[in-house]
Amino acid sequence: MVVTRGNSTLGFILTLKGNMGRKGARVHRVLIVDDEQGVRSVLTEMLKAGGYPAEAVAEGREALRALRTTSFDVMITDVRLPDISGLELLAVVRDKYPWLPVIVITGYATIDSTIKAMRLGAVDYIPKPFTRDSVIASLEQALQSGLAAVRKTDSPFNEIIHGGGSMTGVIELIDKVSRSDATVLITGESGTGKELVARAIHRQGHRARQPFVTVNFGALPEGLLESELFGHTRGAYTGAVTSSMGRFRIADGGTLFLDEVGNMSTAMQVKLLRVIQEQEFSPVGSSDLVKVDVRLITATNLDLEQAVSRGEFREDLYYRLNVIEIPIPPLRERREDIMPLAGHFLARIAETTGKKPLTLSAGAVAAMQEYPWPGNVRELQNAMERASVLSDGGEITESDLPVRMSGSALPTPQTPILPPAAGCSLPGMLRDIERQQITEALRRSGWVRSRAAALLGMKRTTLLARMNSLGISDPSQKEG
Repeated sequence: MVVTRGNSTLGFILTLKGNMGRKGARVHRVLIVDDEQGVRSVLTEMLKAGGYPAEAVAEGREALRALRTTSFDVMITDVRLPDISGLELLAVVRDKYPWLPVIVITGYATIDSTIKAMRLGAVDYIPKPFTRDSVIASLEQALQSGLAAVRKTDSPFNEIIHGGGSMTGVIELIDKVSRSDATVLITGESGTGKELVARAIHRQGHRARQPFVTVNFGALPEGLLESELFGHTRGAYTGAVTSSMGRFRIADGGTLFLDEVGNMSTAMQVKLLRVIQEQEFSPVGSSDLVKVDVRLITATNLDLEQAVSRGEFREDLYYRLNVIEIPIPPLRERREDIMPLAGHFLARIAETTGKKPLTLSAGAVAAMQEYPWPGNVRELQNAMERASVLSDGGEITESDLPVRMSGSALPTPQTPILPPAAGCSLPGMLRDIERQQITEALRRSGWVRSRAAALLGMKRTTLLARMNSLGISDPSQKEG
């Protein structure tokens, strides 16, 4: 399904309220605000098909009333409303709910509105026409950043919950690098909070009032990356019915955060290197040069030095990106942070439900302290949400935690390591092992992709890509 609508702009405003659906998966409720019935209907069906139940209203004041009386996780608003504008609505929501991330869906004719929305706090935008997949992908990415955010505070460092130790050094480094425009490379495993660190650098620096724009290289097909970064002209390729600004232009004057940069192809690495060197680029389908002033922050969960040694990543680009490196330790190496983070998530859950925060039993604390947390902070948050739903009283016990935390880990593959049989290739054996582990994780999680990804210590988008590559599908969805 592809949706386009005149010259209006749609924006997503995300809260942290919600409920649990079947199999323990969290369901995010959506509030749609648009004066056109057709758009409300299309978005409602689109989001419903993606697993996001939605309610629609036609005016901004209706939306504010709905937010006061009902628990929503996402609000989608058009800029042009019959009573107040979407930007006015955004300003009110940013004032009352300053931790809420915003995504903007826009057409070429609304560039000024898009830039204004980004300056008001939008974290992403999707150019029209858009598909259901692009909306859902952007929504999930924004939800991840939203779930890590906290209420507005005097210092951006207050968003980084920790118990001292190694994260104290990280915060000191953030404070230093935020005073300059030097390019920063944030390294660490998936789920450690790399985007949260990037936002802290932006908010602490002199560009804080300018846009903070994100691009996730792991969530975008290779064929769309160039257009996504640099924009395109109308008719530049099949399906380009409107022009697009691109993320570099949207971020002009502010910060551009490139996540999972290790997934770039060699061709894209060459193009990004040129932009970093020249601070200019040409949109797809155009010979015009566009100059930008952007502070670049990148992140990866891969070892780029090894990628350089294997010839998979350009050495010159690596040194351009790695002017200053900020390594984020995995949660298993900073166990002093586990309880402060758990308490933070439980307090947030209590805030959205209006109930008293749950406490953790001694058994639950011991299990959490011993668990290796392969999914890092993201997995910890998921565990607290799950336990809050399953707990019968005011205390979370060990039985309320995921089974894997009680010592039931994924089985070790019984595949011989030394000399394989004749005709067996190492790549083939590795694919079999990977297929076995992913299938077992999916089985244990009831084929809920987000839970399986947390169990495997990878992002949901990465899991989906590996499932597709390995030909793994949910057996319950196969036709009989």
